[in-house]
Formats: sequence, structure tokens, C-alpha cells
Amino acid sequence: MAPPSHAAAPATPLLQVRDLQVTFTTPRGSVRAVDSLGFTVEAGRTLGIVGESGSGKSVTSLAVMGLHRGAEIGGSIALDGQELTTKSEKELSKLRGRKMAMIFQDPLSSLHPYYTVGEQIAEHFRVHFRAGRAAAKRRAVDMLGEVGIPEPARRAGEYPHQFSGGMRQRAMIAMALACEPDLLIADEPTTALDVTVQAQILELIAGLQQERGLGVVMITHDLGVVARVAHEVLVMYGGRAAEQASVDDLFADPAHPYTRGLLDSLPRLDDADDEPLRAIPGSPPSLLAPAPGCAFAPRCGVAAAGGEEERERCRTERPELTVYGSGRQAACHFAGRGTPAPAGPPGPRATPGETVAREVSR
Repeated sequence: MAPPSHAAAPATPLLQVRDLQVTFTTPRGSVRAVDSLGFTVEAGRTLGIVGESGSGKSVTSLAVMGLHRGAEIGGSIALDGQELTTKSEKELSKLRGRKMAMIFQDPLSSLHPYYTVGEQIAEHFRVHFRAGRAAAKRRAVDMLGEVGIPEPARRAGEYPHQFSGGMRQRAMIAMALACEPDLLIADEPTTALDVTVQAQILELIAGLQQERGLGVVMITHDLGVVARVAHEVLVMYGGRAAEQASVDDLFADPAHPYTRGLLDSLPRLDDADDEPLRAIPGSPPSLLAPAPGCAFAPRCGVAAAGGEEERERCRTERPELTVYGSGRQAACHFAGRGTPAPAGPPGPRATPGETVAREVSR
């Protein structure tokens, strides 16, 4: 897969999220799952959103799609200049599929087991374009062929359980793109797929993006995926942005200790086979009782290595996302001040082909 182009982005973003807040009411109290989050996505470019489970990645994507029920949404979500947070469910349903689409983590649970794959893609197309059954069926077959499913006319008549995991994910991509949306959100699209199929799916999304000029939000816990497909990266922790940077800047010189910890935990091409992975100590924070200071402070080696005054500041003063350097941002009191380097050099990153070759040779 060719690396993403890093040409200058257009001035007007396709998606602009500002001060997003998503709050759920639970029997144990209010949970602010996403807090003061902002980012942009340009047409033809990919934003990777990464973080541990519970960091707010999927909650953010569902807020953009308008799929939360019973949640309190604050801030602004603008798609191609249209404010989404003030639209009714009927208005949002017209935009879902037509202007923005989403690929979910588990395609088997997202596809209806009682209808053929072709019927489901065709119905999705008919809803938005009021097309006849014959035209919608042709569109379904064409889309299955476009995403690389062999014998698309025959496979369109089969049911989801007759498809492999990788083929179901391809069918989900076909359904998502059938109505030519401008924005594609992919929520962990390669989870539970083997490394060969994972590389194929990532190459497929990148190829379709290049052909159609899609803006893509790639949500994942896998920094290896981000390194291969993203232009910009948003690192989330405890429902907030920890760091935002271009993919090159983030991998070359991560500013936030959490980002450094994530990178240190990755296997590298120069690691010995028996070398253990380096884990981040501790557990993610509780969103029911958020800490007054930096949410990462209890797990942060940089804070622990500082003086008592600096440790107290991390415990009691929440760092805001601050712009420094060449436009990158980090929510850390130590950002841009020469934070200690990771335990070892980042090492070369594997391409999909190198990853596949290494796995096959084992």
C-alpha cells in the first residue's frame, strides 16, 4: 500500500468538531465520556483516533453520526458547514449514508441475518435515491465488485453467515459507500481479522479514499494501523485529547508521556524474539470520579520523576491542549519542554507487506 500523501490540506474542513461533550446519566451518577474534544477532518485525508478501551473513541464517532440515545451532547459538530447537533433525527437519517457513513467493528452483528447481503445494500441505496428495485440491485452488485468480492452477482444473493469475516467487512464497506458519502468513519475495521486480511482491508479503504476523495476517521487501538493509513493523529485518554499531531511528528517525537507509553508498547522490527513488551503501568481512570489534575498523572513516569512541586501540579491542575512547535498540540505540563525520551529508539515501522511476510514466516 502506498503511503498517504502529506500534501497541504485545503482550508475548509469537511468535518469540524469543537468542544464536544458527551455525558451519560447512570444509576451511579453522570459520566462525561467525552470532554472538550475538538478536531477537524479534511476531504481526501485520514484522521486516526487512538487510545485504550474506554478512552472515548467510539463514543466520539457515534456522536458524529448522531447515534447516541439518551446522551447529552454539547459543543459543535459541523459536516460540510452543516451543524449536526441541532438537527432532528429525521434530518440526521437523511445525512447518514448520503453524506456520512460508518463501518462498525463487528460486521456480523451489523448485517441482518434474514436478508441477503445484496438486498441490504440495495435497500440502503433505495432509501436515499428512491431508485427502482432493478437499479438498486445493479448498484449492489457493482459495489460488491468494487470492494473486491469475486462473483459479485452470485454473492449478492448469499446471506451474511455465508461470508468469511474479511468478506463481511468488505460487504460493510460496499454498503457504507453505496450512496457516495463524503465522510467515512471506520470503527476498529480490522479487529478479529488475521494480519493478511487486515492489510487487504486497509489497502481497500486507502484505495477507495484516493479514488473518491473521502475524508476518513480511522478509530483504532492499533498504532501500527495509524502509521500505515493516517495523515493526522488524535490520541485520546480519559475522554479528552492528550495529543494531536501529524503522523510523522507523532511517531518521530511524541510529546505526551501517554503517547510515548503507547509507542513503547509496540513490538519493533529490531526487537529480539524473547524480549517482553513494555506495558503502561496502572489502569485507565474512572470517568465517574475524574481526577482534578491530569488524568494520566497516576501512571506517568515523567510526573513521578519530577520534583514534588511538579508532581503536585500534575495531581491538581488539569493541563489544557496547548499548541507548540509546528502546529502540534499536547495536553501535558511537560509538552515542548524536552520530556524524557522513551526507553529505546522507536525502530523501523513495518509496512503491511513486511508484517504479512513476518507472520507467514513464523
